[in-house]
Amino acid sequence: MPQTELTDKLVIGDKELKSRLFLGTGKFATNKLIPQVMEASGCQVVTVAVRRVDPDFAEEDVLTYLSPDCILMPNTSGARNAREAVRIARLARAAGLGNWVKIEVITDNKYLLPDNYETLKATEILAGEGFVVLPYMSPDLMVAKQLVEAGAAAVMPLGAPIGSNRGLRTKELIRIMIEEIDRPIIVDAGIGRPSEAAEAMEMGAAAVLVNTAIATAADPVRMAAAFGQAVQAGRQAYLAGLGPTRLYASASSPLTGFLREGE
Repeated sequence: MPQTELTDKLVIGDKELKSRLFLGTGKFATNKLIPQVMEASGCQVVTVAVRRVDPDFAEEDVLTYLSPDCILMPNTSGARNAREAVRIARLARAAGLGNWVKIEVITDNKYLLPDNYETLKATEILAGEGFVVLPYMSPDLMVAKQLVEAGAAAVMPLGAPIGSNRGLRTKELIRIMIEEIDRPIIVDAGIGRPSEAAEAMEMGAAAVLVNTAIATAADPVRMAAAFGQAVQAGRQAYLAGLGPTRLYASASSPLTGFLREGE
């Protein structure tokens, strides 16, 4: 195993992570697939909507299918403002789901874009209460800086509208955030292909969160394995340092010593 896999770890809050693939659990045809997907991908962090947790019905309760070793990241899906997001986070912690929380505040019903203003307000409150806060946001450098100042443990910009599988449509904005923000940048939403996950990692993203692309694949378990490998490959490429790009050709071999006719 390459040395970089042994030493290159991601630290968020008090957790040290080997895997940089985070998994969403909202769209699988059946929860029974989730353990196989987790094993195939090697992911450690799993996000769940608090409203999908139902301890009274084990078959419907997504927690029943999660490895006890995974890091649970409840999200505030369904919140329409900061007040609702804070309430959901507090309920999750009171229910024993830990103190990690992905802030998700959405009021736009067509594109499901996050409300950065309400997300910032919720981040300030929950970080002050000791939560490890990972806010999902529309990529905006100034807001990202404010989220960090408010106590965000990482920042999660979208690559494209959630569930769209359209890839890194916000690539340039994410690149700027990676360059300027002193916190892990986790690309969340929109990634539809393993190659796009690899591209995000090659740019220097700390991790990616994927749900729809795996859950809606013809073979979710095989696709999960592909994403796990792509994330590792992208990270390795980032650590190795990509070569420069050029406008014009550059010969791989010296342009001297050619054999000429008659010689």
